[in-house]
Amino acid sequence: MDDAEGARSSGPRRPGATEDERLFSLPLAPPHAPPTPTPDTWRVLRILGEFVEGFDTLADLPPGVTVFGSARTRAEEATFAAATQTARLLVRAGFAVITGGGPGIMEAANKGAQEEDGESVGLNIELPFEQGTNPYVDTAMHFRYFFVRKTMFVKYSVGFIVFPGGYGTLDELFEALTLIQTGKIKHFPVVLFGTAYWRGLVSWLRETAAAQHKIDAKDLDIFTLTDDPAEAVACVTRARETLRAIAEKNGKTRSGHGLW
Repeated sequence: MDDAEGARSSGPRRPGATEDERLFSLPLAPPHAPPTPTPDTWRVLRILGEFVEGFDTLADLPPGVTVFGSARTRAEEATFAAATQTARLLVRAGFAVITGGGPGIMEAANKGAQEEDGESVGLNIELPFEQGTNPYVDTAMHFRYFFVRKTMFVKYSVGFIVFPGGYGTLDELFEALTLIQTGKIKHFPVVLFGTAYWRGLVSWLRETAAAQHKIDAKDLDIFTLTDDPAEAVACVTRARETLRAIAEKNGKTRSGHGLW
């Protein structure tokens, strides 16, 4: 993804644990201690609050496309310029641009969106290492919990464009592929930008995972591989038109967005 890939060397470490760390930690209590209210009981309200804030903040956003990629991408790299151009084209096509709000590819995409006077959204996350929101975000949100943030990426996007990245990028990529494969979301394009970077992963999926019947061969059609910003934007634009046609056929209207 983006900011989930770990710290950049310049980022100071936060004092104490993050909320995600606390959530997944087992409570320490004596073996025969009487039952007492746990922090998890109250944590549910905080999680609910994050969902409410996210839905409320993003409710009036036009259909968006989420751009993922490494926080470690430098401004002089070709993929930085490609992400900026892709975001410009997304705005011209009428999309909001959504990122994880941090540096690298996220900054590049928010920069392109802001330069085109489009909707530039950054959904940041609390991490063990400090990461500020990049200066090109107009609508910023800060989440404590990854799963709440992931819900916002999917709900308010009609597609993902995934630039080269590490563990965080792969996490978001495979979560989207799983949702599509299992039919949880439909007509949701996933574009892998950077054929040289993604070629090895695609070959492994085809020659190992599919060959050993761990996935179906047709599951390789879920994503598109490209090096062209215009092709990436055309892919998500086609999906948006398909979703509009389905909505009109079903007699449904859409005032905000989210899944069609």
